[in-house]
Amino acid sequence: MKQLLSLILCLLLIGSCKEPTASAKKQAPPLQKDTGTALQNSVNPYEPIDISPMDITYFPVDYPVTKMAHPETGLPKVRVIYSRPHKQGRTIFGSLLKYGEHWRLGANEATELELFQEATIQNKKIPKGRYVLYCIPQPNLWTIVFNTNLYSWGLKQNTKQDEYRFEIPVEKTTTPVEFFTMVFQNSNAGANLLMAWDDVVAKLPFSF
Repeated sequence: MKQLLSLILCLLLIGSCKEPTASAKKQAPPLQKDTGTALQNSVNPYEPIDISPMDITYFPVDYPVTKMAHPETGLPKVRVIYSRPHKQGRTIFGSLLKYGEHWRLGANEATELELFQEATIQNKKIPKGRYVLYCIPQPNLWTIVFNTNLYSWGLKQNTKQDEYRFEIPVEKTTTPVEFFTMVFQNSNAGANLLMAWDDVVAKLPFSF
């Protein structure tokens, strides 16, 4: 009797270890890969995540915090609205961005600067107002252009509406910057608009 029970148990174990049949394999649900798109959709099902998010920088540099703490605070002196592309292992200047060609100083929408009061840049008086910013990069200097072709998108600039041009030197950095960054920094005369990406940093001086 014991030998019979042992034989039955052995047969059951052998049957459970067999490869599934072809029909069973077909019925098994396929494995789903965890792709970036799927992850994005699960996080935000209404709109794909933009890999070049929009950002804004102010001068005074602490303006948003001051405005929240003191709602009666007036307008800032200047702000810049731009999108922030990232390096992703690419060589940026001289490769992705060709020397001598127009660059929107960001991604997506044209980069926009708004002056809330008159400013001076390289001895030129710049009236308050809104301007599109773009850049013509070279290995040792950038040309920064103030343009009045507002509500434009991307790289389609109307050069007939260029108002001001400024040449500024560029510096090399030892630590590459992953995300393109524009930020105002305090200076003795007012502020410098720092622009940094990959291994390049440039500064446009403002005085108020």
